[in-house]
Amino acid sequence: MAVVGYARVSSTGQSLEVQRDQLQKAGADEIFEEKRSGTSTKGRDQLEAALRFLRKGDVLVVTRLDRLARSLGDLCKIMDALGEKQVGFRALNQGGLDTTRPEGRLMLNLLGAFAEFETAIRAERQAEGIAKAKAEGRYKGRPASIDPAKVAALKAEGLGATAIARKLKCGRASVYRLLEPDAA
Repeated sequence: MAVVGYARVSSTGQSLEVQRDQLQKAGADEIFEEKRSGTSTKGRDQLEAALRFLRKGDVLVVTRLDRLARSLGDLCKIMDALGEKQVGFRALNQGGLDTTRPEGRLMLNLLGAFAEFETAIRAERQAEGIAKAKAEGRYKGRPASIDPAKVAALKAEGLGATAIARKLKCGRASVYRLLEPDAA
């Protein structure tokens, strides 16, 4: 039986050191680490590698449940995959959550639901903050990546959208968006 650790932080500026230390103390023989958002399992190559690495009788260990998944749907998919492989799961900082026991499986589902709820609440707060900032004129959005005046000048020279996009090194769709008022 191998103990396999998985550590994740959301951004490249964050450190994995604390999680790595906890996983090593928990006896992890192998640790998979990545710096990616946990809101989805898409693009999390090290998570996929860890799941492929696991064998019957192994145990996947994380420091906290939210390091593995932020949505109940993703958590259930991961747990189903572990169950099919007959792999156990432990979350160290959630009272030693252990899915090899019935109360551990119950607790896992409850904590997963709370993690998903927390993510949804955070997104609502962020949207409210953005709406308030927009109403107060403080939120301008991302600055334009290309100058509309340059697009207009190149169009006046007789260039089409594709030629303008090549010249400005941008996507053709961006040029069409800026030309759209002229087409109407």
